Amino acid sequence: MSNARANILARLRAVAPQADTSIPEPAPTVELSRSDKVARLKRLMEAMHAEVYVTDRGNWTTVLKDVLRQRSLNGLLYAPTTPIGTTLSETWESDLPPLVGYDQVVEQSKERLFGIDAGITSTKGGLADVGALILWPTPHEPRLMSLAPAVHIAVLDAANIHDSLADAIARERWQDGMPTNALLISGPSKTADIELVLTFGVHGPKELIVLILDD
Repeated sequence: MSNARANILARLRAVAPQADTSIPEPAPTVELSRSDKVARLKRLMEAMHAEVYVTDRGNWTTVLKDVLRQRSLNGLLYAPTTPIGTTLSETWESDLPPLVGYDQVVEQSKERLFGIDAGITSTKGGLADVGALILWPTPHEPRLMSLAPAVHIAVLDAANIHDSLADAIARERWQDGMPTNALLISGPSKTADIELVLTFGVHGPKELIVLILDD
């Protein structure tokens, strides 16, 4: 190495900032009350164009039926073997969009699934700090059920709303087992073009309807 190059490198090293290798203090956590979590989640999700209803276990199907009667839908995709599916099967009415059970593999029902207007799923929980739902797909409720229909209806237990993602991971012990594609959603699908103009409902559900069961 030439003397000139060595001198230049030495001068650069002398003025280069030293990396801070200390471990930062954890961010302070703020534990919200259950009612505050519900209110914050609702406010933030509505800001992202989601439609949020707070109800309870005894009345959520009534709220759901009222919501569906306000729309012209050709069917509601649901998982028949889940608790939500059992409740819907037992309480459905003839003037509502027909229930369409997810009971075939995707390869055998792809055309039918992508032709249904609405789908309903459960949720793993919610995040109050950012206003998002945690979806936890299973073989009975695969990701396709919340992705293919233009209207996604999500049922959330208020007891499963967490302060933050870190809180959810710790309390639910995610390290014990996760699906292949756990995900967070905050509203209808959205994208932004090169000019940063946010557009909703382009790639995926055009509407997100959330039913929070707060007993």
